Amino acid sequence: MEDGKPVWAPHPTDGFQLGTIVDIGADALTIEPLNQKGKTFLAPMSQVFPAEDDVNKHVDDNCSLMYLNEATLLNNVRIRYSKDHIYTYVANILIAVNPYYDVPKLYGPDAIKSYQGKSLGTLPPHVYAIADKAYRDMKVLKMSQSIIVSGESGAGKTENTKFVLRYLTTTYGSGQDIDERIVEANPLLEAFGNAKTVRNNNSSRFGKFVEIHFNDKNAVVGGFVSHYLLEKSRICMQSNEERNYHIFYRLCAGASEDLKKTLHLDSPDNFRYLNRGCTRYFASKDSDKQILQSRKSPEHVKAGALRDPLLDDHGDFSRMCVAMKKIGLNDAEKLDLFRVVAGVLHLGNIDFEETGSSSGGCIIKKQSDQTLKFCAELLGLDQDDLRVSLTARVMLTTAGGAKGTVIKVPLKVEQANSARDALAKAVYSRLFDHVVKRVNQCFPFQASSNFIGVLDIAGFEYFEHNSFEQFCINYCNEKLQQFFNERILKEEQELYQKEGLGVNEVHYVDNQDCIDLVEAKLVGILDILDEENRLPQPSDQHFTLAVQTKHKDHFRLTVPRKSKLAIHRNLRDDEGFMIRHFAGAVCYETARFVEKNNDALHMSLESLVCESKDKFVRELFENSSTFKDSKQKAGKLSFISVGNKFKTQLNLLLEKLRSTGSSFIRCVKPNLKMVSHQFEGALILSQLQCSGMVSVLDLMQGGFPSRAPFHELYNMYKAYMPEKLTRLNPRLFCKALFKALGLNDKDFKFGLTKVFFRPGKFAEFDQIMKSDPEHLAELLKKVNKWLLCSRWKKVQWCCLSVIKLRNKMRYRALACIKIQKTVRMWLCKKKHKPRIEGLVKVQKLKKHMERFNEVVNGLKEGKQEMAKQVGELARAVDALSAKIKATVMTWKQIDSEYQGLVKRSEQLLASMQKKKREEEETERLKHIEEEMQKERRRRDEEEQRRKQEEEDRRLKAEMEVKRKQEEEDRKKRKEEEKFIQAELEAQLALEREEQVQRATMLEQERRDRELAMRIAQSEAELVSEEGQGDAGLRRGPQVQATKAAAGVKKYDLSKWKYAELRDVINTSCDIDLLAACREEFHRRLKVYHAWKSKNKKQNDDGSDMRAPKSITDYAEQNPAPPTTAQHQEVAMNRQQRYFRIPFIRPADQYKDPQNKKKGWWYAHFDGPWIARQMELHPDKQPIVLVAGKDDMEMCELSLEETGLTRKRGAEILPRQFEEIWERCDGIQYLKKAIENKQARPTYATAMLQSLLK
Repeated sequence: MEDGKPVWAPHPTDGFQLGTIVDIGADALTIEPLNQKGKTFLAPMSQVFPAEDDVNKHVDDNCSLMYLNEATLLNNVRIRYSKDHIYTYVANILIAVNPYYDVPKLYGPDAIKSYQGKSLGTLPPHVYAIADKAYRDMKVLKMSQSIIVSGESGAGKTENTKFVLRYLTTTYGSGQDIDERIVEANPLLEAFGNAKTVRNNNSSRFGKFVEIHFNDKNAVVGGFVSHYLLEKSRICMQSNEERNYHIFYRLCAGASEDLKKTLHLDSPDNFRYLNRGCTRYFASKDSDKQILQSRKSPEHVKAGALRDPLLDDHGDFSRMCVAMKKIGLNDAEKLDLFRVVAGVLHLGNIDFEETGSSSGGCIIKKQSDQTLKFCAELLGLDQDDLRVSLTARVMLTTAGGAKGTVIKVPLKVEQANSARDALAKAVYSRLFDHVVKRVNQCFPFQASSNFIGVLDIAGFEYFEHNSFEQFCINYCNEKLQQFFNERILKEEQELYQKEGLGVNEVHYVDNQDCIDLVEAKLVGILDILDEENRLPQPSDQHFTLAVQTKHKDHFRLTVPRKSKLAIHRNLRDDEGFMIRHFAGAVCYETARFVEKNNDALHMSLESLVCESKDKFVRELFENSSTFKDSKQKAGKLSFISVGNKFKTQLNLLLEKLRSTGSSFIRCVKPNLKMVSHQFEGALILSQLQCSGMVSVLDLMQGGFPSRAPFHELYNMYKAYMPEKLTRLNPRLFCKALFKALGLNDKDFKFGLTKVFFRPGKFAEFDQIMKSDPEHLAELLKKVNKWLLCSRWKKVQWCCLSVIKLRNKMRYRALACIKIQKTVRMWLCKKKHKPRIEGLVKVQKLKKHMERFNEVVNGLKEGKQEMAKQVGELARAVDALSAKIKATVMTWKQIDSEYQGLVKRSEQLLASMQKKKREEEETERLKHIEEEMQKERRRRDEEEQRRKQEEEDRRLKAEMEVKRKQEEEDRKKRKEEEKFIQAELEAQLALEREEQVQRATMLEQERRDRELAMRIAQSEAELVSEEGQGDAGLRRGPQVQATKAAAGVKKYDLSKWKYAELRDVINTSCDIDLLAACREEFHRRLKVYHAWKSKNKKQNDDGSDMRAPKSITDYAEQNPAPPTTAQHQEVAMNRQQRYFRIPFIRPADQYKDPQNKKKGWWYAHFDGPWIARQMELHPDKQPIVLVAGKDDMEMCELSLEETGLTRKRGAEILPRQFEEIWERCDGIQYLKKAIENKQARPTYATAMLQSLLK
């Protein structure tokens, strides 16, 4: 505000916009946008951030920016994205923005070669750099690594995963076909497990963890793919704009005519499992012409092909066949796969109708006989057996007849449809399992030393209609977000604390409560769902009500009617529930939750496929345990929990991730339309916040992302060390190594057992960690050279130190003699000073007596008598001199006798004056009298000076007594209020906890609304926010009473502008209003300076400190109790108090460790607030500040908050302050401020104005 620098303020669509601060509000800042001069808006202080000096500058690593905050992060990502730099680092985490087009030369062979063996940060950010870092970490640390690729659906996770795999196999492969197989396996998995969704044209509908295994020589020897949670419901049903799995469309578009006839294929609109979604192919202009017209659906013909640079159904079918061949699948195996896929399609076209008989069963429609025949033929099933199994269910009786009697229970049309779909899902899911198993068989390995795993799992999903699949996917993302928090934030901070690095704590949202809501034993949603599945007649409604009953007060779970979207409010309470995830609230419709959680088939269908004539189909079901379970529970449908199976797989995956080193790639989706060069700031900001990037920025302000134990570094170099270097302990060796490399002390920090590196210093770290012998030997030469140089410097330093010590000893010996001599002299003077001074005065009197003799000699009458009197007086003077010399007399005794002699001399002088009539003699006597008067005046002045010194000592003693009395009074008040204070603090702690909870809820509400905005097609679908405010926080009676007593304000100043407050303080005569304005004015100053401190530059040297650190630290550690300004003003009665304490600016502290440049900080407090301030530093001009003109540079704390009244010796006399103030031209400075009407009315301004008048 004081310098007019731009700041980032929130914007609804761009995320942030540039503006300037024009006013400080009660709890917000008034911002004027740079592109809309004259218009202003209010922004919360917590959402306003300082901008870089050059807002168009971009950097590879966001930690290199001057200010680390979410606004500068978003701006850096925005600028880089506009220049096609889609990758950005935040320390060692990679942010990848999906470009939605093929960036030229970004992933070619030249790029792969350029990143090989290069340290992170030496080349522009890239996914290849993360892959290479993982490899080098595995090689050096002898530890397996994981690369977690995360982000929303459509953010580019799958593509980045492929690039990682391609880089590792190309760069570090063994040169055999196994490298190519690992890469070629990915298109095959995508064909069977990826599909088009609303938000992503190539969305992975399953999760995979691809492990690339390396031998002891760090060469690729094989791989392994683990898969998780295939979305089976997509096989039978898709929404309007979505498609089934790619394989179905590729088979229809790319199959040869012979294969098409063999599989009885047709266009997608002729299959039930395809025609309820989008039936258009992905194709380019050229490939669209190659697809026969008869294979295109009417929708495709009308609207044209779907466009995507990475997808082409016709061409991808050919590439998939090539990939199958490369990974070792022969033509027979390929045909088996296609046959089962076609069989699933034909299975979906079987229709049922009621029989019309009393049995209530159903039969297959005559129109479906041909389809039934195709299906049975392709799957190797008997046509009649398939007909019976689809329309009837087999049960084994357990009572009421012979055991083992088979009873056929006819199925209704709905039940038959469900049975058909269940069979289709079972066949396809087992086919997918087989594909993964076959892929794993194509790159086997005998032994593995370590592996690099790449995790690509479905991102956080939110649609208008969310079901069991979205529930499981989002539960998985909650677990992965927790892993990220643990690995990057929690474990990192614990390590810093353990190693004693002194890094400030960073707070983050812990989502453990949301995970417990899903997976807790007995009461978790998954266990409740399993219990429902085990009931004789399970229902989705009963399950939903059970979840809401057991978690009715849970913050993370609520009913659909509280959703931000109108469409969800139409759901009844027993039709769904809403969970507040880390990324926002998602409403789940629980219809078919129970069905989808059961992975078992009816015994009749299981038996049918297990007895298939086709060996391939039979083998798909051979290893299934469902059939065995169904035999064990005769007459009942067996139950296999999908949810718990997924939970077990997920926990095993996380155990594996925790046992490995980890690297993170955070993929970001730039817009919802999936088009290139469109950057939606608010959408991206939300993704960055949810992914934890903002918390990482806070941590990286003082963090150290790279580290290595001392002993590991030592052991790495030990084999190449000469004997004299092996004697060094590991810590000292590391210090020597870093000094030899010329590293800056600020770039690294030594912990107790490890050395840590700052962000952006990975190149230096990697240089140390390279393990090739030539490099190690070269570094050891540098270490040896540095040790020799350092030892020679130490020898020189020791010699100089000894010489310095000798000179110091001589100097001290002479100084001791001088001190002894001076002290003896001082003691002697103190003892004999009264006698010496008395003797001096007597000697002066004796000199005057000589003049008396001259006068007597000049007399004509009474000369003898007067001479006698003069002689007696002279003898008395000599006697007093002798007495002073011979005996110890006090000042009073000497003065008393001296005064007697003076009196006698005066009397004698008076008598002589009577007798001396001549003018010459009179003048001489006058001269003597003048001398006496001078002596008297000198004595009076000396007495007055002594009294002034005694008065100063008395005032200082009174100030010290006053300070002690204030301290005693403060202690007494503390003792008296101890019990009340304890209760009040407990209540305040409870209130603070509730405020934190409320802040968390408000943040969650904000995320919920952002998520709802993305789902909503227009604002009209969003629910109004009116009337939805949370109830006020509950406060304890003690807090309420205190707030009622202290919080009742006569004036509401919350809407006043900063300038208005300042004007009222300068002009108002209303004491109450003035006090209230002062309090609000300084409160806003404190809040503003706290904001500046929080958002300071990375390399801030403390040059803008407004008060010594001891004062600011005291204010932080001892917050003043809430007291109204009026009470303070009355209590202090506008006292004028002056203070002086030492002040060294942080920038000078390290340059001057011996405090030779120690300065002083002076402050004049007018009542509770500061009125004048001075800083005096050696070699610098004094800094003079006055209230009103220099508010932004002055201390904003009240006198009570500074703790100055408790500092012994800090308070000084007004005279001492005014002397320094005048010496530093403070009077002229204040005079100018008054003339320019910039100074605030204070005691100092009033005194100066009266003086000038």
